[in-house]
Amino acid sequence: MSDSSVLRTIDAIWRIESAKLIAGLARMVRDVGLAEDLAQDALVIALERWPATGIPDNPGAWLMTTAKRRAIDLLRRNKLRDQKYEEFGRGSDLYTENDMDLTMDGEVGDDLLRLIFTTCHPVLSQEARVALTLRLLGGLTTDEIAHAFLVAESTIAQRIVRAKRTLSAKRVDFEVPVGEELQDRLSTVLEVIYLMFNEGYSATSGGSWIRPLLCQEALRLGRILAEIAPAEPEVHGLVALMEIQSSRFKTRVNASGEPILLMDQNRALWDQLLIRRGLAALERARRLGRPLGPYALQAAISACHAQARLASETDWARIAALYEALSRVMPSPIVELNRAVAIAMAFGPAFGLQIVDELASEPSLKDYHLLPSVRGDFLVKLDRIDEARGEFERAASLTRNVRERELLLKRAAECSNQ
Repeated sequence: MSDSSVLRTIDAIWRIESAKLIAGLARMVRDVGLAEDLAQDALVIALERWPATGIPDNPGAWLMTTAKRRAIDLLRRNKLRDQKYEEFGRGSDLYTENDMDLTMDGEVGDDLLRLIFTTCHPVLSQEARVALTLRLLGGLTTDEIAHAFLVAESTIAQRIVRAKRTLSAKRVDFEVPVGEELQDRLSTVLEVIYLMFNEGYSATSGGSWIRPLLCQEALRLGRILAEIAPAEPEVHGLVALMEIQSSRFKTRVNASGEPILLMDQNRALWDQLLIRRGLAALERARRLGRPLGPYALQAAISACHAQARLASETDWARIAALYEALSRVMPSPIVELNRAVAIAMAFGPAFGLQIVDELASEPSLKDYHLLPSVRGDFLVKLDRIDEARGEFERAASLTRNVRERELLLKRAAECSNQ
């Protein structure tokens, strides 16, 4: 295996293992910032050694063992932590492959769940909680997080640094809260899981359009939350949304990794078990008797697609109405853009184009590639081909995802051939 291939493999391993690694270390050292530093140290050692020695059979266990040794060394040098070190050294063995193979059994004591509630502590601002949790649990870069929030990368970097310092200074406990404190942190935890899933479902950058493992991790955390907060309709709503969206994974890309748009997917290949699970979760949210929140409304929109046997049978009028409801409980330019698509499908592209043109002056969408992409699609349907080509080219210049750029350039080329 070439050095470049090894480095790509290490990067992929880090994406998969980093959250578990940081969570396990945070439980040991009780400091999220220090846990990330120790995990990064292990990554640096891997980058130095693995090109020469090869990738170990269980890279996750190797990284944890290496990071744990660094933690032991650090505790040994810290005279103020001698007692903690003795307890740690007596009661812990180095991680084995079996340790790394263990999966969560739904208990609240799971390290990943502890980490997500710790990074969503009220001592942090809402923005800092989301940024830090995405960084540590989602393995997203500051650039990817910045793109998700449509803000500058430097702003995200500052939020993360300040958040880690605050957690350390306040000595925040590494635990899952209970009672009212659980309710206080739940909305941010849901937002983080939602953003994790979205990044996996449509990656903001890189050579792959989807990152299924990130979606699986988000869905797993959502299912756990549904067990510990069964009376919260939005928890069930988010789980429903992720279950239904996950049902499409087999059809979102072709054999070459190229994106397949929703209307072109083979619905016979959608995972019916995940759809049934999603519809059941949505029904649980409805049975709680409260107005549907943003996650449950988005799940209801996904359910409309899931229940349409053919793309042509999709109830776009209902979807447009659901987006209207969503815009009232969660107003945002992106929701409006999605509403424009639904209205165009239900009532014609001219109506959708009118909404999109009104969004053109929205500052937060200035560099958002889907705005010109959607506009280009409407223009094609209105037979304004030259304008459409320009919109697809602009959208391609704005996206950081290689596969999506290729798709947009292909659509621009098709306009040139008409």
